[in-house]
Amino acid sequence: MTLQDDLDRIAEAAKSYADDGEEVSAVLAAESPARVYLCAYSGGDQISWLVLDDRGEPVTDRGEVRAAASLVALAEVAEESAGGGELDELLSRLAALRLTENPPGIDEAEDAVRELQRTLGGTPRLASAAFLDEVGAATTRLEESLGEASESPFVLAMKSSSSAVEALTKDVEANYKRDLT
Repeated sequence: MTLQDDLDRIAEAAKSYADDGEEVSAVLAAESPARVYLCAYSGGDQISWLVLDDRGEPVTDRGEVRAAASLVALAEVAEESAGGGELDELLSRLAALRLTENPPGIDEAEDAVRELQRTLGGTPRLASAAFLDEVGAATTRLEESLGEASESPFVLAMKSSSSAVEALTKDVEANYKRDLT
């Protein structure tokens, strides 16, 4: 069974927890360490949240809910920040640079961009500590190949994301469809 199959299965299960006038607007997978799914429900201008386990049952442990929300948020920040967030554009600029100047190390830089693209993959994505580590390592290789002399832009973006991650986890807790223990 693929991750997409799991997401479809959980989205179907999530419908049974929707209140009148609500619909399931997103299902995002996280592994922390067990596989769970952060489900967003929209109804009017309100968003509510529920984390479901792999059986489609609500998770009520506050720590597990916070971990899932944090991982999903961090994975999103990592994807948006890795390589400046515009890898196709960066690869095009490197190709143009190869044609005009062909500087030493251009091959390594292009390879590093492609490796980072493979690491990020497409959607759907499983937010996990392993995914974050892989993105961090691939981004470090890219930044090194580009000769980043100062502190890593990726590391800076990840560090500065703490307030956004905390805001999401607080929103999830405040608008959770079950009581948390």
